[in-house]
Amino acid sequence: MNQAPRIERRSSVCPHDCPSVCSLDVEVIDGRSIGRVHGAKSNSYTAGVICAKMARYAERIHNPDRLLHPLRRTGPKGSGAFERISWDEALDIVARKFLEAERDFGSEAVWPYYYAGTMGYVMRDGINRLRHVKKYSGQYSTICTAMSWTGYVAGTGHLRGADPREMAVSDCIVIWGTNAVHTQVNVMTHAMKARKERGAKIVAIDIYDNATMKQADMALLLRPGTDGALACAVMHLLFRDGYADWEYLERYTDHPRELEAHLKSRDPAWASAITGLPVEEIEAFARLVGTTKRTYFRLGFGFGRQRNGVVNMHAALSIPAVTGAWRYEGGGALHSNSGIYRWNKAMIEGHDAIDPAIRLLDQSQIGRVLTGDAQALYNGPPVKAMLIQNTNPVSVAPEQELVKRGFLREDLFVCVHEQFMTETALMADIVLPATMFMEHDDLYSAGGHPHFQLGPRLIDPPGECRSNHEVIRGLARRLGAAHPGFDMEPRELIDWTLRNSGRGTLEDLEAQVHVDAQPPFEEAHFLNGFGYPDGKFRFKPDWTKVPSSNNGPMGPWASMPSLPDHWDVIETATEEHPFRLATSPARNFLNSSFTETPSSLDKERRPEVMIHPLDAEPQGIADGDWVKLSNRRGEVFLRAKLFDGVRRGVLIAEGIWPNAAHPFGRGINTLTGGDQVAPYGGAAFHDNRVALEKADLDPALELPTARKHHRSEAVVG
Repeated sequence: MNQAPRIERRSSVCPHDCPSVCSLDVEVIDGRSIGRVHGAKSNSYTAGVICAKMARYAERIHNPDRLLHPLRRTGPKGSGAFERISWDEALDIVARKFLEAERDFGSEAVWPYYYAGTMGYVMRDGINRLRHVKKYSGQYSTICTAMSWTGYVAGTGHLRGADPREMAVSDCIVIWGTNAVHTQVNVMTHAMKARKERGAKIVAIDIYDNATMKQADMALLLRPGTDGALACAVMHLLFRDGYADWEYLERYTDHPRELEAHLKSRDPAWASAITGLPVEEIEAFARLVGTTKRTYFRLGFGFGRQRNGVVNMHAALSIPAVTGAWRYEGGGALHSNSGIYRWNKAMIEGHDAIDPAIRLLDQSQIGRVLTGDAQALYNGPPVKAMLIQNTNPVSVAPEQELVKRGFLREDLFVCVHEQFMTETALMADIVLPATMFMEHDDLYSAGGHPHFQLGPRLIDPPGECRSNHEVIRGLARRLGAAHPGFDMEPRELIDWTLRNSGRGTLEDLEAQVHVDAQPPFEEAHFLNGFGYPDGKFRFKPDWTKVPSSNNGPMGPWASMPSLPDHWDVIETATEEHPFRLATSPARNFLNSSFTETPSSLDKERRPEVMIHPLDAEPQGIADGDWVKLSNRRGEVFLRAKLFDGVRRGVLIAEGIWPNAAHPFGRGINTLTGGDQVAPYGGAAFHDNRVALEKADLDPALELPTARKHHRSEAVVG
């Protein structure tokens, strides 16, 4: 008689680049595999709810296409021809190539490159310890948070806000610039609770009629890049109609009278012409937030991915300062709580070895860096060798034609440490198999809620997979890089970080599972003062001195408006390129993660672009037809999806699909720009003017899905 499997529920935490960083209960089967993944009910923010793609994580961690052994390239770059080698041989090759690059061109010719494929601090950030000790080129991380964080901190002075659980006691929740149903499911948990228990209104503001907009009581459909105009018109009405809280304004803000005077010409008619919103909708929204003191603004990343995104974020954030919503529980705003933890990551990252003279290369300009752009290289040596962890730039970085051209250089050595044969791994000289989050120990904290958590090792990794920490430590030995952090195990690094951050010990964290670090109400709501010396919210920030991580002013910072406004620096439509394209997140992918998961692929089906039927009609474009999108950066082919939930002239392509899922291997980021955005850089993924035309391709043409791509492209000899 067969014995029933032993199923044990273990605590864990989602490692993926999502503000929710959900607390998990994982079914561990016979200590060797995982089953269903559940949201932890014991975490007051996760509250037992997680997204569907995490619930079915067994498909990913036990996927037959996982990389299991070190590989060496045997054919042309990108051909997928590899041979299996040993770990010692692989690490020896990488170390030799790094030392050769350093000898011939200097230490800055080596560029470790990473991002947020895992949000765990040991595994994500340990690569910086090797970077700092060896004096390799630095990385200025601009691909995600640079614009939105800067816009938020410009007002508040700190990267924190009202407890997100307060949404459940709000009377109005404004979900602005984030499709929470796709990307932050727990926002909807707390907003829906407020609606059910308090009759709260949910407002969604976005550029297409997505799943979150469909859940809202009031859905405001904007043209891309016009959020600042909406915010200004709302504040105009708040001042005009007596909804401004003048006692709060005089006590807590810097230039309220100047703001009021500035906004007199920013009326609803002005904003309507810019945003496409009817005047009546703008007035109704202003009246709702003006009469509802417990209004919570949940500000997402989406509207920050425009060239004017910093200004738009700051403008939207200014509304609760005008109404005084910060005074009330369930009122105020939140973009990210990342600033509350104050982690000391000196041991993880090797801060004592930092040399400020070493250049910081812009992560978003990897295409320009690898193709020898002198400005992108800060007039320094070329990049000759790379170690890539936790990111897939050949799919996700802007200016894909430049990126691919750079990776095809025969004089560039690339080692990729990965879980699957991604399109970046296909370009590598050495590919190393990586663990997943349940196969190693790590420390996590959230931006979307106030908890920090331990993610413990639950099962053994398959094949010869090794963690990021093991790879960095193995390379350090071969490169002669000495630092105490290389001699520590992950659990020791976690314990050191907790102790030196004033957050207890690893033993304490294991006992508590997840620790609530939410600041007191007065601090979270800035009732003790905002994060500037005078304690006042900045309607009029000094854009060159915003206390946010930066690499110095860049982009057209000198022309930024001094007060909230519509800043017209976006890629507006032209006669040659009459459409505006945004590349919004798909529900079943997370950037390029989960594109190898069968159920995610089945649900997303194929790359498509949403087109308003009245924009499709003149060209005879029918639903499902092949269409070509093009601009000065290149051209991309997708299937048409006729959809009246966008403004005329706006196109939406949800993704990110692998390049190989598109005709001619050109994915959507072929069309996105890498120019630096003011004031501190960033990638404007949702700000692209393009031309649209029906494509002369075989209507029956079907391309390999990402799953087939992963299986077929890598051939091990």
